[in-house]
Amino acid sequence: MNVAAAANETLAHNSNLLVYSAMAVYTLAFLAHMAEWVFGSRSKVGRTAAALTAQVKAPATVSVAAQKGGGTAVLERPKVITKSAAGSRDVPDGPGAAGGTEKGDLYGRIAISLTVLAWALHVGGVVTRALSVQRAPWGNMYEFSTTFAAVAVGAYLLLLTLKKNVRWIGLPLITTVLLDLGLAVTVLYTASDQLVPALHSYWLWIHVSCAIISGAVLYLGAVATLLFLFRDRYEAKLADPTGDQPGAFATSVLERLPSAASLDKFAYRINATVFPLWTFTIIAGAIWAEAAWGRYWGWDPKEVWTFITWVAYAGYLHARATAGWKGRKAAWLGLIAFACYLFNYYGVNIFVTGLHSYAGV
Repeated sequence: MNVAAAANETLAHNSNLLVYSAMAVYTLAFLAHMAEWVFGSRSKVGRTAAALTAQVKAPATVSVAAQKGGGTAVLERPKVITKSAAGSRDVPDGPGAAGGTEKGDLYGRIAISLTVLAWALHVGGVVTRALSVQRAPWGNMYEFSTTFAAVAVGAYLLLLTLKKNVRWIGLPLITTVLLDLGLAVTVLYTASDQLVPALHSYWLWIHVSCAIISGAVLYLGAVATLLFLFRDRYEAKLADPTGDQPGAFATSVLERLPSAASLDKFAYRINATVFPLWTFTIIAGAIWAEAAWGRYWGWDPKEVWTFITWVAYAGYLHARATAGWKGRKAAWLGLIAFACYLFNYYGVNIFVTGLHSYAGV
């Protein structure tokens, strides 16, 4: 073994160590996020809804002797309002799990600090992998998965840096990142190696990096959309005190989230912002296909499902612009669109044979 090969093998080993170290710190961050959700107070909208609900459970009216004229004034109990009216501003949100108690905020700060440390180790593992193979570190499913998770966490930390109220997404994000990395290092792991000839192109840096960034950000939108469905149903039950009320566990969890209106708006803005990048991903892939295989489009399974994903998200954005498809209907369409993205990645790469079948599984 020559010196260069030995150095590359050492870098690959160090990359694995960094990824495993990142997983260990992500686990600590997960526990800190759990502590934040357990010990932190509920969001402002959750506390307001709970207070109003408690009042609704009291007698519906209260008679008060009026001083003027000796009449009786009837004071109506306030209704539970957790949704914003059409054309009005959203109901005010708290920071979700980080609700304002000293203990909750302490655990929240610890969770974010651990997440930053884990992300730094994670990025170090991705960069070291790139140095070991001397190319872009997303030539197979293992490399794509580790990079995807790093970009998702990076997008979350960027939103926090921009003072966006997204602390509530930390727990589901870190949970799925751990699952993604666990799958990557056990099932999808591939030793460092060079690429097939078709991938030796600068378009690898452009096309695949755009696909990773798009998918990672779309994932954040999918999480918000899923949470919106739960929160929206919870708010609907609160608004109807005569019907079935949420259980204690559901109440404890969902009151730590922003309002359904805010979750819906966040998901829409995320998906709308990244959709042009996903469009460019398809265009860049077509240009690369022409350079590699002599045609822009060949109905390869990966190309087909990339286009299906694009159509699904285009339909979601169109639905949001149509009054009859806002809310839950559009949310389900958004989840179906992200499911198409996941199938395009896992299903097509593992189960379907095509020109893109070089996942290295």
